[in-house]
Amino acid sequence: NDKKYLQIKDLAQLKHCLEDKLGEYNESFAEMNLVLFTNAMEHITRIVRIVDLPCGNALLVGVGGSGKQSLSKLSCFIGQLEMVTILVNQTYGMADLKIDLQSFYIKAAVKPAMPQAFLMTDGQIANETFLVFLNDLLAS
Repeated sequence: NDKKYLQIKDLAQLKHCLEDKLGEYNESFAEMNLVLFTNAMEHITRIVRIVDLPCGNALLVGVGGSGKQSLSKLSCFIGQLEMVTILVNQTYGMADLKIDLQSFYIKAAVKPAMPQAFLMTDGQIANETFLVFLNDLLAS
């Protein structure tokens, strides 16, 4: 593993480091205004550690608007993962999900593959059978 880690001695140093990364993210993508309070910083560090693991995955549960997607996006940026998501509309069905997952697998298989993170919200589960495919994705 060629990643270099910085030892963080206190929350002030962690906040400074995360604010720098948030600034880099905002230069590259749509601006994300985050308030980095203690719990948010702790969640970011947890998510980064999880997605850095081989086959690492996480189910984030919380009320809408609590920052799950924003923290995940920043964590993936810090971990240098490409964020992949699906766009669901009224006609989105199983065939569409299979095509999206197939392109996700193809991107992951191409060498050198860019590490990826798949983000899906509960609102994107248009059909309960989607969960079977997500279970297969997580199990493989």
